[in-house]
Amino acid sequence: MKYITIDGDDVGRKITASYLRNDVAGLKQLSFELEAATKKIANLLTRHGFSLIFCAADGVVASSEHEHDFLEIFSQIQEISPNTISFSAGVGSSLKDAYIALLDAKSNGKNRLCNYSNS
Repeated sequence: MKYITIDGDDVGRKITASYLRNDVAGLKQLSFELEAATKKIANLLTRHGFSLIFCAADGVVASSEHEHDFLEIFSQIQEISPNTISFSAGVGSSLKDAYIALLDAKSNGKNRLCNYSNS
């Protein structure tokens, strides 16, 4: 079983900036973009044969028993993401490994994929 976890980069900072600017329209736009992006990512993963585990806020988690080209899938995620939001992703043989891989991706530049699979 392989797990992939995807999370928006710097989303908390963008939310905070909207609050501090009293930017209601910007906060609404960010919310709309995040909802649309996570739905697109979830649909993409489903089309690739993944089972969705989580899809909310700025994150998506899914699993699959099949082999996948995760670099290609991540490239497709980047293509469908709005220009204002980047995503990082982690892949692993467990939820824990996928999450650690995600933390690695976010700690080393963001907008990247790290794979901690055992195979």
